[in-house]
Amino acid sequence: MSRPVVAVTRRVFPEGLAVFEGRAEVRTNDADVALDADGLAKHAAGAQVLLTTADTPVTDALLAQLPDLKLIANIAVGYNNIDVAAATRRGILVTNTPDVLTEATADMAWALLMAAGRRVSESEQWLRDGKWTAWAFDLWLGADYHGTRLGIIGMGRIGRAIARRAHGFGMEVVYHNRRPLPIGEHGATWVTREELLRTCDHVVLVVPYSAESHHLIGAPELASMKPTAVLVNIGRGGVVDDAALAAALASGKLAAAGLDVFEGEPKVHPDLLAQPRAVLTPHIGSATPRTRRAMLGLAVDNVIDWLDGKAPRCTVNADALPVETSTPQRG
Repeated sequence: MSRPVVAVTRRVFPEGLAVFEGRAEVRTNDADVALDADGLAKHAAGAQVLLTTADTPVTDALLAQLPDLKLIANIAVGYNNIDVAAATRRGILVTNTPDVLTEATADMAWALLMAAGRRVSESEQWLRDGKWTAWAFDLWLGADYHGTRLGIIGMGRIGRAIARRAHGFGMEVVYHNRRPLPIGEHGATWVTREELLRTCDHVVLVVPYSAESHHLIGAPELASMKPTAVLVNIGRGGVVDDAALAAALASGKLAAAGLDVFEGEPKVHPDLLAQPRAVLTPHIGSATPRTRRAMLGLAVDNVIDWLDGKAPRCTVNADALPVETSTPQRG
C-alpha cells in the first residue's frame, strides 16, 4: 500500500523531517512562498497530514477540498490560523507545540519591554542619523523598571515565565485571567483587568486571539492606562486595536509600545510604522535556532504518534475522532 503523505506548507529545517524516511511521503514547499487557498489545496491534495506554520490559514473551505486529511500539525502554540471547529466536524485532529517556546518568547517580551521603554530603537536611529553631537543630562530619558508595577494579561506558561523574570527586577507583578490561579511560582497577584490597566507602569499581553479577545485593548482601555506606561503585545495580532494604539502614542496618552504581532500581518498599520515610540518586530518571539528546532521536533512527534496509532501528545481537539479510526493504512 502507498505510504501516507505529509504536506509541509513552509520551508523548515530539512533534518527535522528525516524521521519520516521510509514511513511517509514528505511533500515540501521548497520555494517557501506563502501559498494562497488554491495553492494550498493543490499542494496538500491527497495528503493525510498537513504540517503547517502559524502564518498558513487552514479554513473550512480548504478542508472541504482535502477529503483525505486526518491530521493538522501546527508548528506553533497558537492555532487561530486553523478553523478547529471545522476540522473537528470533519474528524480531523489538530495539534500544536506548547511549552517548547515558552522561555524564548518570554525573553522576547522583555526585549520589547526594555527596548520600548528605554527608547533603544528611537535613540539608535537618532545616533545613526548623525544627530549625536553632544551629551546632555536629560538626553533620551526612558522608563524605570526596578521597583515598578508590571501587569500581565494572560497568565499561562509564557505569562508565568515573564513574571519570574520580573522578580529579578524587583517589580511588583499583577495579572489578569478570567479566574485567579492557585498561588504558585509566579508570585503574582490577580486583579481585575480595569485595575491592571489603570495602575500598572508596564503591561504585557500574552493572550491568544479569538472573537472574545478581538480588540481586547482598544481606545477606551488605552485611555485608562498611565500616560507613562509601556504596552507590549506578544500574544496575537487583533488583540490590540493597532490604529487606536498608534493614535494613543501620537497623542502622548501612552509612552511607548513593543509589538511582535499585528492585525493582518505581515501588513502593519501605516500609523504604527510612522510611530517612533513603537518598537516593531516581525513575529519573531520564538525565533531562536534551539526553540524553532524544538517546535518542529514536537510537531513531528505529534505526527509520528499518529502514524503509530497513538493519540498525538499535544492534541487540541481530542474529540475529533477515536484514535484508532484516524490511523492511516500502512503497507
